[in-house]
Amino acid sequence: MRFAFEVSSRVIFMNQGVIGEDGDPRVMFLKPQTERLSEFLKTSSFA
Repeated sequence: MRFAFEVSSRVIFMNQGVIGEDGDPRVMFLKPQTERLSEFLKTSSFA
């Protein structure tokens, strides 16, 4: 997760085969728009 945050210009978060969020990793990782991404980030090594 840290690597994706540092080197990506765009990331896509998929939830059950559907795009949940799509955009700049600095925005998505620091201020997720969906509860699912927020919960995922809490359990990842990024948090």
